[in-house]
Amino acid sequence: MSHAGYSPAAGKSVALVIALIVVGYAVSLGLGWPQHGTELVVHPHEVAAAAAPGKAPHVIWVLPFVILLGCIAILPLLPATQHWWESNLHRLYVAAGLGLITLLYYLLAHGAAVDGHWPAHHVVEPSDSGWHWPLAWTIFSNAIFQEYVPFIVLLFSLYTISGGIRIEGDLAARPLTNTAFLAVGGLLASLIGTTGAAMLLIRPLLETNRERKHVAHTVVIFIFIVCNCGGCLLPIGDPPLFLGYLKGVPFLWTLSLWKEWLFVNGMLLVIYFLWDHLYHYPREKQKDIVKDEKRVRGLVITGWQLNGTLLLAIVACVALLDPSKAFPGTNWHPWLYLREICQLLLVGISIVAGSHMVRQKNQFTYAAIVEVAALFLGIFLCMQPALQILHVHGPQLGLTTPARFYWATGSLSSVLDNAPTYIVFFETAKTLPGGDLAVEGGKIDSLILTAISLGAVFMGAMTYIGNGPNFMVKALAEGAGVKMPSFFGYLKYSFTILLPLLALTCLIFLL
Repeated sequence: MSHAGYSPAAGKSVALVIALIVVGYAVSLGLGWPQHGTELVVHPHEVAAAAAPGKAPHVIWVLPFVILLGCIAILPLLPATQHWWESNLHRLYVAAGLGLITLLYYLLAHGAAVDGHWPAHHVVEPSDSGWHWPLAWTIFSNAIFQEYVPFIVLLFSLYTISGGIRIEGDLAARPLTNTAFLAVGGLLASLIGTTGAAMLLIRPLLETNRERKHVAHTVVIFIFIVCNCGGCLLPIGDPPLFLGYLKGVPFLWTLSLWKEWLFVNGMLLVIYFLWDHLYHYPREKQKDIVKDEKRVRGLVITGWQLNGTLLLAIVACVALLDPSKAFPGTNWHPWLYLREICQLLLVGISIVAGSHMVRQKNQFTYAAIVEVAALFLGIFLCMQPALQILHVHGPQLGLTTPARFYWATGSLSSVLDNAPTYIVFFETAKTLPGGDLAVEGGKIDSLILTAISLGAVFMGAMTYIGNGPNFMVKALAEGAGVKMPSFFGYLKYSFTILLPLLALTCLIFLL
């Protein structure tokens, strides 16, 4: 996939759209809508409630989700569809079409109560007319307003702001240099999120390795560490941990995962260094090695003064502007979507006040985030039946030990988005007796919460669709000319390298 260079006109268009969204939000504040949404979040007892729904969709309604995964995996490989699938508009047609099929099921055929989660928990009964508009709207709201919008706004914000920072230079692309990039990325992933760290470091890593011919394995390990496994020390690191924080997990609890974080990421760094040093680097042609050594330039960081501050502000927005929690030192609860509006405002500042030259040198485009937005629109809609099946039948799955929760959460996080998967098993774990950690609505066993957290974060690296940054890094690498493995080719890496390491993690820390 090739991307054109950065267009200031495109930046102005994005800034204009952000301005219109902000104006629309200001109007909605005048009408009192966000304030009312916050009231429902803060006082959920005011929302009409009923018994939890007892009927799950038939398993056949997971088929649209399976088809979407099949399209992502297979269409890029077929000569007849390879070029067609490169268009983000065509990806949107497929994803939205399959999402519409899922919504039509709830509109016409489900006929049983469903849990609503937007803006607060409630239960919606089917209509007597045969057209179950309330059910379809509830599923749409769960998928889009509750899950997709916060997810994509955070990814878009981190992606765009980090694109305004350029780490320029060309180090010698030796195994130790690449290992250092991966190590720094693994640490930054917990501090500014996996998306922010990935977008900040993938470009200089690709530029450092542009003279080398064997680069795909470096990008794959980058996805393992920077896009996933490095992000488990703070709630900002990965979306599922942030959702856990919103559910009452203490902000600093995730620091207790430092041993697992150090083990997995440390082992991946050792594996990568030995793999590159002993196998791939010796296979490079001597002329490419000489060219790489001659083009060495020291690293220079530009754009960090403004955009580094904005990234820290994004972290503050995520931590402080949660409608369910009072703003520190006050009794005021932030208005619904104020967090997302503030993130978009920070993006607008980055675009308008930041250097266009930095983005042009980064060859920054919106193509990668648009690809993620198009595909995950369908993923969030199509996975609703699967999540509902888990919600209804989760307590009967026999998940009683940390190891079982680890593998169940991790397996589904590989193919479902790991954030809602985390929540499903988080809620399931709360039904078990003997919890020692107080959370929203009950207690949860700390070791089981550890298992759920590790499964969601670590195994999001098992496929390209396990976590949002995975796709963006793949797209950027292909735009730089790296021939990345296909969906199934990537599985060869994750099953042979990552999966045995994650099994060893379970044996050491969870049994």
